[in-house]
Amino acid sequence: MSDISARLATELNAQQQQVVAATKLLDEGATVPFIARYRKEVTGGLDDTQLRLLEQRLSYLRELEERRGFILSTIESQNKLTGELAADIKAAQSKTELEDLYLPYKAKRRTKGQIAIEAGLEPLANALFNDPMLDPEAEAAHYINADKAIIDTKSALDGAKFILMERFAEDAKLLAKFRSHISQNGAIESKLIDGQEQAGAKYRDYFEHQEPLKKVPSHRALAMLRARNEGILQLTINPEPSAENPAQLCAQMISDHYRLDIKNKPASAWLLTVVQWAWKIKLGLHLENEFLAAMREKAETGAIDVFAKNLKDLLMAAPAGPRTTLGLDPGLRTGCKIAVVDSTGKLLATQTIFPHAPQNHWDKSLRTLEQLCRQHKVELIAIGNGTASRESDKLVGELIKANAELKLNKIMVSEAGASVYSASEFAANEFPDLDVSLRGAVSIARRLQDPLAELVKIEPKSIGVGQYQHDVSQSQLGQSLISVVEDCVNSVGVDLNMASVPLLARVSGLNKTLAQNIVNYRDTNGSFTKRSQLKKVERLGPKAFEQAAGFLRINNGSDPLDNSSVHPEAYPIVKRICEHNQVDVNNLIGNSEFLSKLAANDYIDDKFGLPTVTDIISELDKPGRDPRPEFKTAEFKAGVEKISDLKPGMILEGVVSNVANFGAFVDVGVHQDGLVHISAITNKFISDPREVVKAGDIVKVKVVEVDAARKRISFTMRLDDDIDTSNKAAAAAPQKPRSNNTNQARAPKPKRDTGNAMMGNAFADAFANAKVKK
Repeated sequence: MSDISARLATELNAQQQQVVAATKLLDEGATVPFIARYRKEVTGGLDDTQLRLLEQRLSYLRELEERRGFILSTIESQNKLTGELAADIKAAQSKTELEDLYLPYKAKRRTKGQIAIEAGLEPLANALFNDPMLDPEAEAAHYINADKAIIDTKSALDGAKFILMERFAEDAKLLAKFRSHISQNGAIESKLIDGQEQAGAKYRDYFEHQEPLKKVPSHRALAMLRARNEGILQLTINPEPSAENPAQLCAQMISDHYRLDIKNKPASAWLLTVVQWAWKIKLGLHLENEFLAAMREKAETGAIDVFAKNLKDLLMAAPAGPRTTLGLDPGLRTGCKIAVVDSTGKLLATQTIFPHAPQNHWDKSLRTLEQLCRQHKVELIAIGNGTASRESDKLVGELIKANAELKLNKIMVSEAGASVYSASEFAANEFPDLDVSLRGAVSIARRLQDPLAELVKIEPKSIGVGQYQHDVSQSQLGQSLISVVEDCVNSVGVDLNMASVPLLARVSGLNKTLAQNIVNYRDTNGSFTKRSQLKKVERLGPKAFEQAAGFLRINNGSDPLDNSSVHPEAYPIVKRICEHNQVDVNNLIGNSEFLSKLAANDYIDDKFGLPTVTDIISELDKPGRDPRPEFKTAEFKAGVEKISDLKPGMILEGVVSNVANFGAFVDVGVHQDGLVHISAITNKFISDPREVVKAGDIVKVKVVEVDAARKRISFTMRLDDDIDTSNKAAAAAPQKPRSNNTNQARAPKPKRDTGNAMMGNAFADAFANAKVKK
């Protein structure tokens, strides 16, 4: 364990005792949000990002140590464990290194090399390997044995060849040399499979493509891998693209590694054949598969990271707050579904209107909307951004204009995942008698009031803010997104008397069963008036209370501290502050002038140090503060409702719907998000779009190019860019994907990168299509 903690300390840039303390807490069942918030003294202030990485790496390194022990004991049981081998195994820093060392001793099916060894050909292989002056044919003649299927010298030499080939392929040091070389110099090459031009049209940028392995970004890697899985592309790893004959270069590397003399000696020609075959049949294929797998793993990690960041931005979007809201789920033939919820999210009324074709009940729909808004004193109207959203937005705009005294505001809201919620078990239990389509309208209204509280009811993967989310490890993706949701929920805090089961289940220390028990207790006994009542909830023990209490809020409870992030275990600190200064807690909370004069050092003790006391004083200043930004809305331009309405040079306001490594997608209200390529986000060089924008941001963009036929839109956020208003580039042949070359990234005009700007690549197509709508 000391080796693991030392390594983790280095990786986290922390002290070893911090890692040991955090590991102990995790092993005892503490959650990352709890440790980050309430155990700063214990961990020396490790933040949630460091703790998440520690949690992930701790699991990997423990598995590594377990595997190391197994390998050592297995080889030792074979009586083959030398001191040097044991030292190498103990020094291995990754599972790959371990498996390389274990490979020669690993139980495997009978290979041609093993069969040759059983036939007694290993001495022949050793002799020719060690002394190239020997004549292969003459030496092989001594091993002819019909009883062992060695009928001639060719059979003997083939057997010796297989023995050496397998020996080379299992040499950990040779494998390490090739890995190092390919990592630095290798390239991924893709080629169209004959006859797949039409089926693979969206991958045409990769029909003849080569790119350095160490530079290929996750979105391009996943695009190529998906095309390979669909039978469109053939992928290969070129170990040295600059070499005229890469295979010959690799054969020479094998010869150099073993110091083989393959020139002008009797056995030279035979040894040359062995090393060539060893590369072609064994090492080359093995390393190609390994590097493709590594490329996938790296790309998946990158894609999952993109998804996690976008999900966090969406969950932490500004809430409109407790205001009566009308949710409108647009539709054409089936009508627009309407749900009105009060300031607490309680459903007040539902209705279906048919303002659009084919019914065209426009005026009747306006009267229905007006009646609902007046009856329930609606303040906000949330319009889903799916089919007929802009037509419905026009309807609501007319309603607002004709009824100015109602002081209504309309906001376009993402429908992503609404249909998933509608058909979920939770929605069925919450609204058993409500039509599935109307449940979606309820979700749209509530997610405007509080995006976090509503979106936790939906499986994170269904929210649709990831790139290539179906191509990555679903278990790894799921775990990453669950961690994001947990961190967001606990960062904001949860109203104990208002929260749903799905929201409570994400609170530190709670699960679905405990969350349901809390709601059951609430339904039976009424609202909680103090946090300590949680201890009466069935199966909610001291450990769960410790982990959860600080993240649960009680408005208008018997103790004002219960509506803050001050943990109940730290209430004595607040009491000490009150007694020392002869002030009541109610007069203490929010008294910035008084609190700013307190010296945190005066109130520390053996249990609570300076970080905790400082946090308490800060929390008392602004109790229960919401870390989310202020609520703002985007204004979509009137008359711009479909792609054909867009013209180059047009400046529009929109909402960032997704952020990828190659740019940001912006919704301007035309039912198709447009791409702001990374080179067009800002005038300065950036390596990650998130340096400037995040999902949910309201931005101004200028239309660069429009391709209505292929539903591709290119924007720039550099509003002073000159735009070719002829839009000729939309018909131009697509160009190669953007390289990682810094000079290209700094290109002053997006027109210099129109192939990317128009999303003329498979990754942009797939990412745009991945946006989940109803």
